[in-house]
Amino acid sequence: MRKQALNIILVLSLAALAACNKNGGGYDNGQFGSGGNGDVNALGVVTPGSPAEFQTAVGDRVLFGVDQSSLSAEAQVILDAQASWLMENSEYVAVVEGHADEQGTREYNLALGARRANAVKEYLVSLGVAGSRLKTVSYGKERPLEICSAERCYEKNRRAVSVLDNLNF
Repeated sequence: MRKQALNIILVLSLAALAACNKNGGGYDNGQFGSGGNGDVNALGVVTPGSPAEFQTAVGDRVLFGVDQSSLSAEAQVILDAQASWLMENSEYVAVVEGHADEQGTREYNLALGARRANAVKEYLVSLGVAGSRLKTVSYGKERPLEICSAERCYEKNRRAVSVLDNLNF
């Protein structure tokens, strides 16, 4: 009887562990819907045309300067690659999330995040991505990647992140 109870506990523990190992779309690093099952094979190779490829090979985020919503040359290089990927993988749409650091008021940072997200969307549209495949949302300072009162944290939080969603889900 005791051995049977231990086996049941072991099976339930393994099932719980397996469930925790799956990316269930929870908030992770500013990403919703990216990196789901099937994106990386058993050898750790990223599947071409997957959200994991978009995130790791192309780059899903661009950074901004203090109180800025204009795109740097570095950001434009990343967005050029995003546009190319999105045009090759038409089964995906993207939500561009605008974020800000913790400095300033909530209202100011929501507006700044919206300007950043719109700058990314407008640039992607100018490169040929259909505007109907792109939505924007601003989180302002509400979803920081780093929490501390130092520039090294602030610069990571001043960002726009392109989050993919599959049209066929």
